[in-house]
Amino acid sequence: MVMTVFGPGCARCRETESLVRNVVQELGLAIEVIKVSDFKAMMACGVMSTPALALDGKVLCTGWVPDKAEVVRWLRNAGECQAESAGASGSACGCRS
Repeated sequence: MVMTVFGPGCARCRETESLVRNVVQELGLAIEVIKVSDFKAMMACGVMSTPALALDGKVLCTGWVPDKAEVVRWLRNAGECQAESAGASGSACGCRS
């Protein structure tokens, strides 16, 4: 899985990136965290306000810093969906696998 942090480098964007990296580390997840600061790349992903987060290409939030509980929930749900889809032909939770 890949968590993408979109933002030009402002304080809120740095705060969001730090939060995501800390949560990934605390949960011990094998998730790659990447930072995208190129405006054309952001717009190509549908991001018009920052900070923004996407998990495996699905935009989760734009224009605000999520709290830790939200990031934990998104990552745990994604992990459950990934495990679920690995054991079945289709994912019942509706996530993209």
